[in-house]
Amino acid sequence: MKNVTDSFVSLGYWPSAGSFGFNTDILATNPINLSVVLGVLIFFGKGVCVGCLSDLLDNRKQRILNTIRNSEELRGRAVEQLEKARARLRKVEIEADQFRVNGYSEIEREKLNLINSTYKTLEQLENYKNETIHFEQQRSINQVRQRVFKQALQGALGTLNSCLNNELHLRTISANIGMFGTMKEITD
Repeated sequence: MKNVTDSFVSLGYWPSAGSFGFNTDILATNPINLSVVLGVLIFFGKGVCVGCLSDLLDNRKQRILNTIRNSEELRGRAVEQLEKARARLRKVEIEADQFRVNGYSEIEREKLNLINSTYKTLEQLENYKNETIHFEQQRSINQVRQRVFKQALQGALGTLNSCLNNELHLRTISANIGMFGTMKEITD
């Protein structure tokens, strides 16, 4: 019996027993705070409008498809330009046969320049198409993320506000005022 009494008496020697304070150790409190916030968002954010997200994704899909169609039209124009360039190349080759005696090297240079400029134009158009598609995808992903977060937050706040009645609200305020009063006494 004496051992049991001694164990309760030894509790009085612990410096943290019976006191309340704030833990200012950032490394210890941030994971706890983040897990609480994420838990609340996940719990209260279950009512996110799935239909709204579906409509948003459908709209984004249509925009991306339109962008792809526009890029394909640009590609078609580039192919037409390539065909024109090939026709011009054939014309240059015929002229090269006629003027071979006068300066074959000058015509060959023009041919290479024409081919290089055409390939550079095609590469630029292809790069533009790829950049446009990537940009639209990133923009749509960011918009979806923002809307999901906003809807989850609104759902959580709505649920929280519906659960918080006047009595609970007043008790929470009183408890917080009491804590701040205790903190002020400790700091004085």
